[in-house]
Amino acid sequence: MSLGGHLRELRKRLFWSALFVTTGAIGGWYFYDPFFQLLKAPLDALAAADSRISVNFPDVMSAFDLRLQVSIFLGLLATSPVWLYHLWAFITPALRKRERRYTLAFLLTAIPLFLAGAWLAWVSLPAFMTALLGLTPEGATNIINAKDYILFNLRILLVFGLAFVMPVILVILNLANLITAKAIFKSWRIAIFVIAVISAVATPTADPLSMFVLMVPLAILYFASGGVAFITDRRRQKRAVAIEQEIEG
Repeated sequence: MSLGGHLRELRKRLFWSALFVTTGAIGGWYFYDPFFQLLKAPLDALAAADSRISVNFPDVMSAFDLRLQVSIFLGLLATSPVWLYHLWAFITPALRKRERRYTLAFLLTAIPLFLAGAWLAWVSLPAFMTALLGLTPEGATNIINAKDYILFNLRILLVFGLAFVMPVILVILNLANLITAKAIFKSWRIAIFVIAVISAVATPTADPLSMFVLMVPLAILYFASGGVAFITDRRRQKRAVAIEQEIEG
């Protein structure tokens, strides 16, 4: 395909992706209220026991601005299978058959892991809110900006989700024969240190328990990726030995 053909194909893929994302964002606009109440639920439980906590919109445009941003986020989330498909369809012709399998395996594995990470963040949010808002001094009122609160929650969900996807990258690199299981297990000390740093940065509270909520599953996923890489390396080694014996025979 010529450069012009590639550009036309890219334009077509972008057009359909943008159309579906826009449609999803329109739907997200109407689902904004229940979604807002869902994210605000942990805070409502705390506010019921402590009248010093309240969520507010500080200016005239803030409610509209927040609704627009959340609607776009919901549109991207709801239509992710569509725009990921168009991204896949645009890239696939440039990939070999083996690379296509790797990319497809990454997508099929990464999506459920991302959802698992986001779910872990969701169930941890009440504990995060309790710890953070518990720092409010006596006699003070915690007036929370609604936009800051909702976007803070969305960032936590995204960070946890993306953190769970990271071990899948190791498996894909191993399948592409760019890294071995031996190298993964050999670097476990560095990996644990990196996981600890990521967990400390991702969790909004300073207590060790919140940090371990993310750190433990990430460490398990890291060693699980090493186990998958070990099995792949064994199969690759047996295949190489069989080919060598066949050539010598």
